[in-house]
Amino acid sequence: MLPGHFVKVVGSVNHYAPGQFVRVKVSLNKKVFHTGKLRIKPGKHGTGTFTAIVEPKGAGIVRLKAKHKANAQMSRFSKTIGISSMGTGVRTGTKSLFVDYVQQRLSRLHLYIPQTGVWDSGTQWAVNAYHRLLDRGYSTVLDRKTLNDLVAGKGRFVVRFPNQGRHVEGNLGKQLAALIDGSKIHWIFPISSGKPSTPTILGSFRIYNRVPGYLPDGMYYSDFFIRGYALHGYDPSPDYPASHGCMRLPIQDAIPAYNWLAIGDWVDVYQGSGNYSGTI
Repeated sequence: MLPGHFVKVVGSVNHYAPGQFVRVKVSLNKKVFHTGKLRIKPGKHGTGTFTAIVEPKGAGIVRLKAKHKANAQMSRFSKTIGISSMGTGVRTGTKSLFVDYVQQRLSRLHLYIPQTGVWDSGTQWAVNAYHRLLDRGYSTVLDRKTLNDLVAGKGRFVVRFPNQGRHVEGNLGKQLAALIDGSKIHWIFPISSGKPSTPTILGSFRIYNRVPGYLPDGMYYSDFFIRGYALHGYDPSPDYPASHGCMRLPIQDAIPAYNWLAIGDWVDVYQGSGNYSGTI
């Protein structure tokens, strides 16, 4: 669980009796932060249930103890469970359950991210792409609002050309490119498209040439879709339109994109919606 996010804990007793309660005590790292009592409600097959909402404010081990003293209606009950509350502090090189969790959530939204378990440049690029997906600019910082949206699974890339089979869609407004099979998104990458003086060409094209490795001008694993325009890796691939017309990928994203594509795949480039509104 994450600090500042609640988790629902459901408990049960073997026998339900009307008007009974369990007393609960909740602690974080052995420091009690909540006490109270919960009504036992009827469950299935004569059992009783109770529900606790736990919301820790920090990282560590959360313990919830529920107990009921024996009386004429119900026998004694006592149970303690422990839950790990993940710390959300990260910096380059951090390894933690939280990093694993963030990478998994980003991957579920189809943002390309190697599952390294380390807060690395790949994670930062994926966080940057997630900000773009939400139309929140370009940032590698996973702030509280963005983390809440990630936990909730918010954000999606809208497919415009589902009838083109395996294809690429470049949304220049969001500065994102998605690899798509029909209407199913495979991966989403951040891109740097053409700067206003050398804009990326708009329209639907097909990959006609593919060049692995580096070209003399620094293009890396290139998929050409019309004349000299290509989807390719390049360093730098900044978080704004800066190319001479191509759609640049971060170097580390170039090979995965290249390996997924093939000669004849469609490339659809459109202005779309998003934060960038330069002249195209």
